[in-house]
Amino acid sequence: MAKAATKKEVSVAEKLEAIYALQKIDSQIDQIRIIRGELPLEVEDLGDAVAGLETRISKIKAEVKEVEQEISDSKNSIKDFEAQIKKYKEQQGHVRNDREYESLESEIELKSLDIKLNEKKNKEAKFKITSKKEKLEAAEAQLVSLKEEYDTKKAELDKIVAETQKDEDALIEKSDKAREGIEERLLSAYDRLRKNAHNGLAVVTIDRDSCGGCFNHIPPQRQLDIQAKRRIIVCEHCGRIIVPFTEESQE
Repeated sequence: MAKAATKKEVSVAEKLEAIYALQKIDSQIDQIRIIRGELPLEVEDLGDAVAGLETRISKIKAEVKEVEQEISDSKNSIKDFEAQIKKYKEQQGHVRNDREYESLESEIELKSLDIKLNEKKNKEAKFKITSKKEKLEAAEAQLVSLKEEYDTKKAELDKIVAETQKDEDALIEKSDKAREGIEERLLSAYDRLRKNAHNGLAVVTIDRDSCGGCFNHIPPQRQLDIQAKRRIIVCEHCGRIIVPFTEESQE
């Protein structure tokens, strides 16, 4: 029976080479995204603002329509009251006694009061419509301006994405492939460091006897340990993984 193939032991030097290669790929991806800057967030915020303003405009239009309907209903009520007053006045010419006349007069006064109340209500409603239409005009003007800004920013973002998306997709694929050859524990540490680093650097080289991430001095003996590649060494100050490679040595 054939023996199962033993998994090849990966040296520390190979681990360091792999994680540094991954860092360089991911840094290229970061650079592409830096070119886009805050545009994606700006476009998203502007899109949300446009949608919110459109909702507000729709609400104001609905409110105007509602008040206009109230005015229309009130005008119809006034017509009904006027018709009733006319009817009561006609009936007054055929009453048999003063009591009937006074009763009709009382009804006329009540309907006249209803007319005045509805006229007052209409006046207030018209003022309300004027106020709402002013707000509507201001909101619609703001929407035009906001849409123009959104369209400009969106076109700018689309152009940048079109120019860089192919390269980014290729690098992401390359990054995913590079990650396959790195042990899970080291990869988790790398991802954690990248997330916490403002510049996305989890793996750095020695730069003028200092850490290439935080620029704190590295003692000579520790530099020798890093150069020996016998173990993975992190910066005592920022926690980044320090590798003994240079750009030239990795070409």
